[in-house]
Parts: sequence; C-alpha cells; structure tokens
Amino acid sequence: MFKIVEKEILAPNIFSMDILAPRVAASAKPGQFVIVIADETGERVPLTICDYDAEKGTVQIVVQSMGSSTKKMAVYEKGDSFKDFVGPLGVPSEFVNEDLEELKKKKILFVAGGVGTAPVYPQVKWLHERGVKVDVIMGAKTKDLVILEDKLRSVADNLYVATDDGSYGFHGLVTNYIEELVNNQGKEYDVCIAIGPMIMMKFVALTTKKLNIKTIVSLNPIMVDGTGMCGACRVTVGNETKFACVDGPEFDGHLVDFDEALKRQGQYKTEEVKKDHKHHENCVFNGGAK
Repeated sequence: MFKIVEKEILAPNIFSMDILAPRVAASAKPGQFVIVIADETGERVPLTICDYDAEKGTVQIVVQSMGSSTKKMAVYEKGDSFKDFVGPLGVPSEFVNEDLEELKKKKILFVAGGVGTAPVYPQVKWLHERGVKVDVIMGAKTKDLVILEDKLRSVADNLYVATDDGSYGFHGLVTNYIEELVNNQGKEYDVCIAIGPMIMMKFVALTTKKLNIKTIVSLNPIMVDGTGMCGACRVTVGNETKFACVDGPEFDGHLVDFDEALKRQGQYKTEEVKKDHKHHENCVFNGGAK
C-alpha cells in the first residue's frame, strides 16, 4: 500500500497528492510517469510525475477528476493509501542525457496547457537546478484553472500566463502567445517542449513548424494501461508506429500524426463516458464507497 502524505486542491476538479513511494522517488527523472491503482477493483491510471523528493521518499502527482477512475481517486484523503503505485515508467526527457554546457547555450521554451503544467514543472526545475534558463508559457481556459503558478515562477527565467477568456494574463491561446513573443517581442528559441491537451499540442506544433522551432510533445493523454499491452497509445510518428508509454511519452511534435491520435482518443472517451455512467449508478445504489 502507498500512503498519501499530502493532498491539496489546486483548482475545481484538480488536486495534487504526495505519495510515499521511496523507490519511485529515488529513480524518477523528468518526463516519466507512474501507474496508480486505487484499490482492488481500480483500473490502471497512468499519471505523469509532477515532482519527487528522494530524501523524503515522496512523489507528487496532479489529477484532474474527469472519468470514473480519477473520480474514485478524488475521494481519497491524506492518510489513505493506494493499492499500487508503480514507476518510474517511460523514457526520460531527452535533455537529461545532453551535455550540460551545450544545453546551457540553447534557448528553450516550455508550453504548458491545463494539467499539462504538472509534468512541465519537474523538467523546468531540473534545468533550473543545473543553471539552464528557460521561458514558460502557461495556458488555461480561465483564471480559476491556472495551477502551480508559484512553483513554476520560482524556477522559470520568464513565466508568461495566458487565458482563453482573458481573465488573467495574456488574452488568447498559447499559440497566440508564441507568435507574440517571437514575431512582436523578438524572442528566439531553439526548442519548444509542449505538454497539455492533444489539440493544444497539435496547434503548438503547427505554429512552431512555421517558426522553424524544433518541438517536443508529450503524448501522455492517450495512454491507458502504461505498458504497451493494450495498444491504446499506438501513434504514428514519422511514418513509424510507436507506443507512447514505452517509446515515449515524448516525441518530435512535427512528426506526430495528431489527427490519427485525436481520433483514437475520441473513441476511448466514448468508452470512458459509459464507465463513468456505470460508476455513478453504483454510487447511487450502493452508497458510494471507495
């Protein structure tokens, strides 16, 4: 069993948890993820790592309660325990193995959308601790859904916030802000790392391709079981078939077939709606136990 040592509500239906998992914390690297199983009847839920502390033996995850499995996780509180917490899984971010002095010469931009801010943070933190300066654009639909701003501001060289409705920061999409920084403010970037909803990453990649900026995206939104066994995260990258959970989750955003990936993700969302409806019925008739 894996104990929840901290829980914090970050925004409506979005919460963070610090899980006591010393082995995972000792091995985790930026870009990797874990598999969480809440209880004996729980499904496998792949979640990217938001933070980790090897000394305390804790790993932080950020969860948006949308489907039946994440709604089940949402009722757990500090002091409760999950049945399984497996990881770290996936290939670490490519910069982890780059020459540090060469890395310091690069002009790096991170683009975080919604809960994609969570996996962006450990990457920016890792770079900051090694003296690599990066800019971050953080996007959300509205001010109430902006998360982890203070944590990101503490490690980013420049943090830019954009909201779709203009309720906070820049009024517009993250793609609009990329163009604003590059075309109107004279910013130059060698590489962009974009993490967030699939549709956001698609349009970020289209924008950066026009601007000739190498782009890495994280395809964690299409992962299901996290081992490659189910085939749900199968994606075409540069005319090759890849699996997000074992070959990624990070890939060259200019080579990903986003239309194919979005279509597959839509199919699984339909199944999730059915599961969520069944979960709701069970809660109504059985009293809603964990």
